Amino acid sequence: MYCILVEKYVIIDKIDLNQYERCIMKGEIRRNGIVKYLALESRPVPAKELAERFSVSRQIIVKDIAMLREQGEPITALARGYILEREARPERVFKTIHSDDDVKNELYLIVDNGGAVEDVFIYHKVYNKITAKMDIRSRADVDMFISGMASGKSSLLKNVTGGYHYHTISAPSEEILDLIEAKLCENGFLAPLQKHEPKELGEKG
Repeated sequence: MYCILVEKYVIIDKIDLNQYERCIMKGEIRRNGIVKYLALESRPVPAKELAERFSVSRQIIVKDIAMLREQGEPITALARGYILEREARPERVFKTIHSDDDVKNELYLIVDNGGAVEDVFIYHKVYNKITAKMDIRSRADVDMFISGMASGKSSLLKNVTGGYHYHTISAPSEEILDLIEAKLCENGFLAPLQKHEPKELGEKG
C-alpha cells in the first residue's frame, strides 16, 4: 500500500487512510521545518541545501516552497536561494565616498556591524537617479560581489560620479544604524550632503 504525492493532490492505491495520513503528515512536518530553517538564516538558502537537509529531491523542495507561498509564508526566491522575509527593518540612506580598493572594507564594515546593504545608487546630472540592487548581508556576499566585479567587464557605479554614491542600509534597530553611521564616519567613508540633495537622505527612517 502506498501513496504518490502529485503537487497538492494525493492518489491512493488500495485505500489505506493510515498510510495517507502518514504521507500528509510527513510533508507538513518537512514544510514546517523548511520555514524554521529559513527563519534562522539571514542569507539566501539554495534549494539544493534544503534538499540535502531534508533528504528529498530539489524538485520536492521547489513544490514545498510553492505550497508554503500559497499558504501565505513570505518566502522570496532570489538568484542565490530562498529567504524568509522578516518584519520591516529600519532603513537609512548613507552617502559615501572611497577608492576602489576600499569597496570591500566599506561593505565588510556594514555587515560586520549588523547591517545589510540593500542597494547602491547615484544621482546623475543627465540620467537622474540610477539604482542597482545589492542584497549584501554577510562577508560571503561581499566576497561574491567583489569576485563578480573582478571577473567581469563592468565598473563600479560610484565611478560615474567621481566616487560619490549612496547605499540604502537596513538593520534590526535604529541603534545599529547609528553605530554603522558612526563607523562609516570614523573610517572616512561618510560624505557630507549638499544643499541640492534630497532632505530625506541620511534621515532616520
